Amino acid sequence: MKNFVVKTIANAGALAVAIWLVGNITLEGGSTGRKALTLILVALIFGLVNFLVKPVVQLLTFPLFILTLGLITLVVNALMLMLTSWLAGVFDLSFHVEGFWTAVLGGLIISVVSWALNVVLPDEN
Repeated sequence: MKNFVVKTIANAGALAVAIWLVGNITLEGGSTGRKALTLILVALIFGLVNFLVKPVVQLLTFPLFILTLGLITLVVNALMLMLTSWLAGVFDLSFHVEGFWTAVLGGLIISVVSWALNVVLPDEN
């Protein structure tokens, strides 16, 4: 359970950095507390998408992974971020990613920041 909380916090931090750096990734809302709650909920959705959908997509794109020497991972990460944005809209959360190239840049930022946060944060069960 503790590992799940740590990974969710890392995802929320990575999403916050992407929102801060990329203008077309937006998180709107009223108060700071409301934005923080929305960010945590979006991080949960992002974690579930990466846990449930991403392995299937990676399995289906394995030949492309070999052909592109792993660069297809950027596209897969962008698609997972766009799916998260769509699901956030379904759940009426004010998180939006505008466009594919924005999602590619956001996915790259989120990957780097979440990797760094997972190195720093404790990894206990």
